[in-house]
Amino acid sequence: MKRIACLLIASMLLSLSLLGCQAQPQANGQIETQSLTTDQIIEKAKAEGEVNSVGMPDSWANWKGTWDDLASEYGLKHVDTDMSSAEELAKFESETTNASADIGDVGIAFGPLAVEKNLTIPYKTSYWDDIPDWAKDQEGHWLLGYTGTLCFMADTAKVAQAPSTWEDIKNGTYKVSIGDVLKANQAQFSVLAAAYAMGGDETNIMPGIEFFADLAKQGRLALNGPGISEMQSGEIEVAILWDFNALNYRDQVDRARFDVKIPSDKTIISGYATIINKYAQHPYAAMLTREYILSDKGQSNLARGYARPIRSNAKIDPDAQTMLLPNDMYTAAVPVKDQAAWDETTKQLPQLWQENVLIHVK
Repeated sequence: MKRIACLLIASMLLSLSLLGCQAQPQANGQIETQSLTTDQIIEKAKAEGEVNSVGMPDSWANWKGTWDDLASEYGLKHVDTDMSSAEELAKFESETTNASADIGDVGIAFGPLAVEKNLTIPYKTSYWDDIPDWAKDQEGHWLLGYTGTLCFMADTAKVAQAPSTWEDIKNGTYKVSIGDVLKANQAQFSVLAAAYAMGGDETNIMPGIEFFADLAKQGRLALNGPGISEMQSGEIEVAILWDFNALNYRDQVDRARFDVKIPSDKTIISGYATIINKYAQHPYAAMLTREYILSDKGQSNLARGYARPIRSNAKIDPDAQTMLLPNDMYTAAVPVKDQAAWDETTKQLPQLWQENVLIHVK
């Protein structure tokens, strides 16, 4: 009887195990994404009827324009959960086949990390050849939709002549704000941009550290963050910001009062990349979303949110073009050459900043 009972239990457990296996949906990483035409993707996306995103709220880079267009043109319902790049990957990783998100928008450093963690499916879009090599994964697991470039934002009510180069700042009397290098990504990239301008790079950050150390010794490094409230109150003389933040702040406070320039000697260009969840419940709607983001309409929507479109040949609507700086300002903007090296440098940067810069702040 004991043997029969054991066999019955084993049989039941095996049946439950098989049932559980049958109930698990296949990872969408198995679907063939490149064999479909755009029209086929559109039809499959319409059938899915919705797309759910993370880190793509209405207020950031005018994502609202794209969600509205996807709803009106293709009938896609949409919900976003705003979160950081790291949180997006953690969500993909923890939910797996119970995925509540189909697509996310992450800082460029998190694209390769998502691939390393096997969290994505590739889709190259019909605009693949328009994307610079540095701005995409070669298999299409991630690609940038828009960029940010470090710029100078000067309050003309406080400075007689706005700086155009890092040398202008070095040799001038401007008080400069870049925010918290110990925590803020924008501030850390500001140090890297200064390093590039002073002959360093992501493997040699000291020229950037020394640049800001000199400002600190002269009492010209401000510790207050370069945010909208500081701009409004007149606390900032010169801020170093991503261009999309600077242009947004400028227009919110007083377009005529602030001068925004891309450094003409050297600066850093980076950006944000879409990633499609390997376990997306609506993979074709996610693919259509990426397709639309890269279209002329999608790129125009991003420009209306001050984000610079990744496609240099996109036909941007005239009203959207007025939100951006002239193309010829960006001739000295370069991407990070070695992302892995920069990742390592950012781990050391807080200590270097404390030991070499903050000790001199007056």
